[in-house]
Amino acid sequence: MSGGFAQRAREALGNQQLHIALDRTTAQLVVRRAAGLASLEDADRVRDRARASKMQLLHTLADSLRAFEARLVENGARVHWAETAADANRIIVEIATKAGVRRVAKSKSMASEQTHVNGAFERAGIGVVETDLGEYIVQLAGDRPSHIIMPIVHMTREQVGRVMAQRLAVPYSDDTQTLARYARAQLREEFLQADMGLTGANFGVVENGAICLVTNEGNARMVTTLPRVYVVLMGIEKLVPTMADLDRFLKLLARSATGQKLTAYTTLVRGPRRSGDDSGPDQMHVVLLDNGRSKILAGETAEILGCIRCGACLNACPVYRSVGGHAYGDVYPGPVGSIVTPGIRGLAPFAELPSASSLCGACREVCPVRLDIPRMLLALRHEAVEHTRQPAALRMGLTLFARVASRPRLYRAATAVVRRVLRSRARDGWIRRAPGMASGWTRFRDLKAPAAETFETAWRRRAAGRTS
Repeated sequence: MSGGFAQRAREALGNQQLHIALDRTTAQLVVRRAAGLASLEDADRVRDRARASKMQLLHTLADSLRAFEARLVENGARVHWAETAADANRIIVEIATKAGVRRVAKSKSMASEQTHVNGAFERAGIGVVETDLGEYIVQLAGDRPSHIIMPIVHMTREQVGRVMAQRLAVPYSDDTQTLARYARAQLREEFLQADMGLTGANFGVVENGAICLVTNEGNARMVTTLPRVYVVLMGIEKLVPTMADLDRFLKLLARSATGQKLTAYTTLVRGPRRSGDDSGPDQMHVVLLDNGRSKILAGETAEILGCIRCGACLNACPVYRSVGGHAYGDVYPGPVGSIVTPGIRGLAPFAELPSASSLCGACREVCPVRLDIPRMLLALRHEAVEHTRQPAALRMGLTLFARVASRPRLYRAATAVVRRVLRSRARDGWIRRAPGMASGWTRFRDLKAPAAETFETAWRRRAAGRTS
């Protein structure tokens, strides 16, 4: 995407339709999450145990991956290793070409968004269609997802109706049931005609080699059973040790994502069709994707690989709720994206993202596995300052502040002057337009006028009164 985060954020702040769409959804999801966690007995203990198992697995990831591969092979699946996104796309297209695939039906997959596999299919002359309703609308619109679990959170139903009317030649409607009916009618034939099904994976169970898919639509089950070739594109961090661990993660994922006790469809796939099976693919392939994850694992932000992609941190983040997902410039938005994207794509082109946070801690509070997102954002900010060139105005401003703040008398004098200037500009206790570098704040919001008396002055005065 063009421009940096700041430019995209400014454009998003001026997009009234985006704000309407975000407000309709994120606030509702926050409320649902709280109610969902309240319904889970001993939720804190479940979260603690889930975190412990995930962190332990990351410490032994190489051994766990080897064990997982062995279970997959025993189950009849073929395993492929992809170091980069290009490797993954090449492997998947080769599987499709060798099998004579002409049409691919996809279930929702953030990993495939990361590798841009749809473009690879199209360049190879292979048709591909998204079958998740939100992803299907994104594909029709020539857009990309802006939320981990709600791909079209940035679109109103009116916008969706216009896209469908234009691309599917159906009567315009903004009724959600009608729009879903339009999509079902189009996608039914896609399921029946597809030669290959492609999904991501919410979890991979080391204990038995099962692939777990979690959806609220039946499309994933159609994708995994009807086509003769089935491919899983799975990030290497998606493992859980045992089925007991999976049970805990499923309880947390559904509640954190949508407030449900359990999603409508939880599917476990353990291999291709066996003798006597009524349905299932003739071939099952699992592509294990690294694409920067090993580099993340070796650094200060390794903890982020414990993310289960519930999207709760996005819904709680005041920055995401103001600018939406497209402002982050890549597949993963919000607090998690501000860590994952620089880890996968490199920090230099995404050095702004770790600063796209107020560090309020809401993301850490709602994370089902208690990832310390603020700590990781601070680590990346430090790395950005050390290794990427900062704006001249910021460098000069921080240098000046350090010199003033380290000299108490000068600091008191300077803040007294600033306080008087700001108070002179206040109306009804608020400053609508601040001078100098502070103008960046008041460009989009008002600034509370400083108090007439500083905390230090008030403290000294009250202390003097107690001793007199």
